[in-house]
Amino acid sequence: MFSSATPVRIHANEVLFAAGDAGDGCYRIEDGLLKVTMVSRAGNERILAFLGPGAVVGELSIIDGRARSASAVAVRDSALSFLSRAAFEEFAQKHPEVYKSLVRLLATRLRETDNVVAAGSFLPLCGRVAYTLLELAKHFGQDVGSGRVLIRQKIGQSDLAAMTGIVRETINRILNDWKRRRVVSRLTGYYCLENRAVLQKEADTLDDGICGARLSPVRLADASFARIVQSLATRESGRF
Repeated sequence: MFSSATPVRIHANEVLFAAGDAGDGCYRIEDGLLKVTMVSRAGNERILAFLGPGAVVGELSIIDGRARSASAVAVRDSALSFLSRAAFEEFAQKHPEVYKSLVRLLATRLRETDNVVAAGSFLPLCGRVAYTLLELAKHFGQDVGSGRVLIRQKIGQSDLAAMTGIVRETINRILNDWKRRRVVSRLTGYYCLENRAVLQKEADTLDDGICGARLSPVRLADASFARIVQSLATRESGRF
């Protein structure tokens, strides 16, 4: 489908598209890294996802043709392939099975969004930071021995604040505490997870307002369905 797509190259910090822009197609990332963000009227940024090679961004627009619901910005120099909505529709007429792949992609996006919403709704502040670091480790982690995982992407405290919805001062306090306890470390600008078990425990803790404490042994996935539905009904869409 992307064999006849138009090559696109953008530099680090360049905006691929902004929320509200006309949605005329989607992009596949061939090389590089993008972040998908939303910005409030007050100028506060919320990072919804980091996307690397093989990922598709802007796929909703090839379905409904509506304006972009979020912004996509290059974290580093990136090469992409652009597929217009017209080209997709032409391809889909000949290969209707492509819709199955599209549905799977959208389902994955929805599940990712649900996980983020659930983390923001049910986890205490430490748990939200731990969840975010563990997710970053899944995508960018490198095992450096002795159970340690290095996140091979430079992530600043402002990025973590934008991903978790927590003010930077609180992020700094949590990270400093974990550094003292040797839960995380900072190596030449990269975060290293020194004790994933501690972070996983924090990420599994339901919200009682106190880092490291538990209301019950209930895991995040077992939280009340009614509370999940209520949170989803009021969330800002992360499906882009």
